[in-house]
Amino acid sequence: MPEPKTKTRIIMQLKAERKRLESNLATLTPAQMVESGVIGEWSVKDVLAHLADWEAHMPVWVAAARQGDPVAEIEPGLNWTQFNEFNRRIYERHKNQSLEEVLAYFHDIHNKFMEMVDAMPEEEMLERKRYPFLDKGAIYDWLSADAGHDRWAKTNIRKWLKTGNQ
Repeated sequence: MPEPKTKTRIIMQLKAERKRLESNLATLTPAQMVESGVIGEWSVKDVLAHLADWEAHMPVWVAAARQGDPVAEIEPGLNWTQFNEFNRRIYERHKNQSLEEVLAYFHDIHNKFMEMVDAMPEEEMLERKRYPFLDKGAIYDWLSADAGHDRWAKTNIRKWLKTGNQ
């Protein structure tokens, strides 16, 4: 039987996945972090910028939805089905930033993201259909997917390291 969805559970999940990712990052050299090929042409740095940019958008989407904005676009000019284009834009926004800039962004944004999660009432996390941009889902499910995003990054970084291509 699945465990019940609670605010405490999702916070624990988010923290656990971030800790696992951070543990893997701690084993990498700066040179490894900027080498391409982890996921397509992306480096570890690019993957971290990707994670951070998604997390940077969530508080903006939530705040807008709370004000009655349906948040019809993932970003100006992109609807919610255009994830690949959104991801390409993220890559373009951050590809020329230094590793230090991206790492600072990655940590700063995650702290702000977790502040949003900590401040959100549990009822709000669990309520389905509350925010139009989530269609019929609840923020809890989106947060679980965010934890899965960290797991996806960690897994792909590990696979890349095992190939010995770096």
